[in-house]
Amino acid sequence: MHSASSSTLLCFLLGLALANSGYADQPRQVSIHDPVMAKEGDIYYLFSTGPGITFYSSKDMRTWRLRGRIFPGEPAWAKSVAKGFNGHIWAPDIAFHNGLYYLYYAVSAFGWNTSAIGVATNPTLDPDAAGYKWEDRGIVLQSIPSRDLWNAIDPNVVVDENGTAWMSFGSFWSGLKLVKLDASWTAPAEPQEWYSIAKRERSVLLDDRDAGPAEIEAPFIFKKNGYYFLFVSWGKCCLGAKSTYRIMIGRSKDVKGPYLDKEGRSLAAGGGTLLLGGNSAWPGLGHNSTYTFDGKDYLIFHAYEAADNGLQKLKIAELTWDADQWPVVDPNALQTYTSVLIH
Repeated sequence: MHSASSSTLLCFLLGLALANSGYADQPRQVSIHDPVMAKEGDIYYLFSTGPGITFYSSKDMRTWRLRGRIFPGEPAWAKSVAKGFNGHIWAPDIAFHNGLYYLYYAVSAFGWNTSAIGVATNPTLDPDAAGYKWEDRGIVLQSIPSRDLWNAIDPNVVVDENGTAWMSFGSFWSGLKLVKLDASWTAPAEPQEWYSIAKRERSVLLDDRDAGPAEIEAPFIFKKNGYYFLFVSWGKCCLGAKSTYRIMIGRSKDVKGPYLDKEGRSLAAGGGTLLLGGNSAWPGLGHNSTYTFDGKDYLIFHAYEAADNGLQKLKIAELTWDADQWPVVDPNALQTYTSVLIH
């Protein structure tokens, strides 16, 4: 969820305002931004941008129960990073390590890279289970305007073949970064190791505080068939029917890159192959996550529906793989997958 051209708060309020619009006589769908998912036992848990991080549960990935929020209030440090923080926490990521679930998230200020990525841990995702309690572990990374030409939002953690955790993140500015995490998964490893993994064109003459025109964000790295696949979102989210979001991909044999598209162009030099783009019914889509559940691979993302005033909807599509081991998604999944929200 970028902080450059639109407001996450406005997106959320728009969703509330439109939830009972022209589709009021139909089952309510999950209206969501930036979805990530995990499975514990036979239950799927879905986490998204929203007040305190909104989350849902499901047994079939189609009928979802709204479970509330992760933070009853807000992270204690949030306003020290972004004075105008309003309780909306952005773009979570969920991972399991050493008996704990790690929920990464971002706090930011609109239009600035006044941002930080934090993390909370919990031994279980089931809010009805004994021992369920999210413990905030504080800031992992922080970006500061004029000091940093990157934005500390949109985290995603991947584990390499040696068991080392790496966090990708970023939005606009100089693009997407990768940093090695230490053994605690709550801070960069020392000495620090950073890489630039994807970017788009940006003039060197722009003010460093300006997000600029380099519309790229939401990295997600997925291991498959001996490759690390980097999924990114190009374009602008959160503009309803005027959204230009689409999902681009590249891959590498090394988690550190370089990530190359189908034409051999580096994503760090503006390359990228289109995986899934918008159409007249769904003009924008993106900020995906990717998982393997029960032997099948899935692409989880949000899309804006033109027929419902551009309201954002949850989408889930099965990923298959072509003869050259590139991911393929059927664009008909935009129409065939429909979630049902229950309370």
